[in-house]
Amino acid sequence: MPRVVPFNQLPLADLTVDAVYESDLGGRLSGEPISKLLPGSGNMGGFRVAGRGSSRSWVVLFTTGEDPDWPDTLDLSTGKFDYYGDNREPGHELHETRAGGNKVLRHAFANLHADDGARSAIAPFFVFKKYPTSTGARSVQFKGLAVPGYPALSATEDLTAVWKSSAGQRFQNYRATFTILNVPVVKRAWIADLAGGEPSSENAPGAWLAWKHSGKYLPLAAAPNTIIRTTEQQVPDALL
Repeated sequence: MPRVVPFNQLPLADLTVDAVYESDLGGRLSGEPISKLLPGSGNMGGFRVAGRGSSRSWVVLFTTGEDPDWPDTLDLSTGKFDYYGDNREPGHELHETRAGGNKVLRHAFANLHADDGARSAIAPFFVFKKYPTSTGARSVQFKGLAVPGYPALSATEDLTAVWKSSAGQRFQNYRATFTILNVPVVKRAWIADLAGGEPSSENAPGAWLAWKHSGKYLPLAAAPNTIIRTTEQQVPDALL
């Protein structure tokens, strides 16, 4: 069972990879945890942007992990994270979404593949997944600090428009590939710096600074534990 951070501790809590952050007991939208952890992010939707225009402080990517048509996927062994955009109904142009999530993706990946200085305009992405607990139906798990792109993918592969159909109607949505950086804990001090417009402060994680300044990815790659079988398990059934 991962560590669970109670609702009343959220405003002062660091973001620790795979820790669970509880919602309030009532299950009300006002008691949703992300908006308490990251003020200004809002409390609804898959894309939650803090700040406006070019002065974005951060972007939250939230996934339920339950949509078979849009299977957001994190490969724990490599740090590769695939996330789908928010144009999920026919009749809308790719970027014509209420929350503007696909525009956020387009902007971030365009800056990624521009000249080196353009990376400074890319806000950090914080990834959360739905994780209900017995006392908090809206609780979430922090999956990590992400940046757009992945070391093994080219500029034509990390953000792609995919076609889907629904009730005989076709439409496009983005599949975006991110890298979860090797940042075990995002400190509260850096979150405060981000809100104040200082993303490269002394509190910034080293892996984030390395990517921002040089484009070097340092993924959070977690190999699975080795399971050692007992003597009985290693003997073929026919010999037992």
